[in-house]
This record gives sequence, C-alpha cells and structure tokens, in this order.
Amino acid sequence: MENTLDELVQRMKSAARDNLKAIVLYGSAATGEFHEGHSNVNLLCLMENGDPARLEPFHSAVEWWTDKGHPAPLIFTMEELRRSSDIFAIELLDMQARHKMLFGQEFLSGIVVPLRYHKLQVERELRTNWLRLRQAFLAAPRRAHLNVMVAAVSSFTSLFRHALVVLGEVAPQNKREAVDRAAKLTGADASGFHSVLDFREKKTKENDIDVTATARSYFALVEAVTNEVDRRLETLS
Repeated sequence: MENTLDELVQRMKSAARDNLKAIVLYGSAATGEFHEGHSNVNLLCLMENGDPARLEPFHSAVEWWTDKGHPAPLIFTMEELRRSSDIFAIELLDMQARHKMLFGQEFLSGIVVPLRYHKLQVERELRTNWLRLRQAFLAAPRRAHLNVMVAAVSSFTSLFRHALVVLGEVAPQNKREAVDRAAKLTGADASGFHSVLDFREKKTKENDIDVTATARSYFALVEAVTNEVDRRLETLS
C-alpha cells in the first residue's frame, strides 16, 4: 500500500502541483485498524482552486487510483474546509486525531471544530444509522444478516467513540475499546459487536457465529448508546 500511495502522490503532483496544496491519509489506513477487503483507503486533497477546469488535470491520476478499487479522494479548498467544520464535525475531529500527511504542510490542526455542533451530529448520526441498519436488516435475506452487521460496524464503532466524548469520556483508541466502554457505560452487552469484529478480522468463520444472538446483542448496544446520548443531551439542554 505504501508504494501505491507514493505513486498516487507523484501522479497528483505531476498533474498540477501549483493547484495541489496537500494530500492527507485518514481513517483506518492511517492507524493499525486497516483490514483488507473491508476498510477503505481514505484521502483528502487540499486544493487552491476547486473549479472543474482546475481539477481536470488530476483526472488521470484519480482514475488510476479508483481503478485499483479505492474511493476517489475528497476535494476541498481551505476556505471550504473551514466553513464545513460545523456540519462535518465528526469527520474533522476524526481526521485531526488520526491522519498522516502524504504531501504538503499539516493543516488540520488549524481548523476549529465547534463542539456544540459535534454533539448534535453524533445524536443525529446514531439515530440515522440505527434506522438504516433496521432497513438493511429487513431488506436482506436471513443469510446476509451477518454481512449487514459487518458493513455497519465501522460506522457504529466510530460513533460510539464520539458518543463517549460527548458524554465527557476520553476518546477510545480503537474499535474494541469503544465497544467495551460504550457497553460498560450503558450496561449493554458487547458480545455481538465483538463477534462481528472477529469475523471481519478473519478470526472466526461464519459457521462459528450464532447470527440471531449476535444480531440481538448488536442491535441492543446500538439502541442503548443512542438512547443514552439522547437522554444525556436532553438533560443538558
């Protein structure tokens, strides 16, 4: 992966270095929690100008990157990023906490994220993802239920981490710590999430998992964390 990232940086720099200000790797690929086949390699490119004509020179480099199965980089100007800090509070706090500069000067630390908006986004994202999980579960055949939970597990463990911060806790360092601390805080069972993480990390096989019991525990923890955040924020308002 390191060589592929280096190649992308060189292609992007060669395309139009005068417009490219920085490239940052963020998310699980910037930490020790990357899992091939499940995790994305997430990039943000900071540009001087985001007009379509100024972005066109980067097309071939990005096409080369996406042809390898990676999502296209996020494109921001510095002004756009600053103005987005209220609606992308979760994402920017994550980037600030876990990222690696591939090119250019470090810029994320200079962005102020309004924490009042962070609280609202955490509550909204928990509710929204819980509803989406239910929809996906109902729409999928029973044999696909484990995969539905696998697909959602990264989003929920990230939201658990942010929920703990909203509730005055120190941010957990990894997915499993976030799950365990969220379960302890709410009195819910963490086993469903651990089963899904074990399967995602190829530590167990599908035949070894009781999917019905796993789903029951998984849903219960999501519900418990969502309701706890809602209850605590209501008492603070």
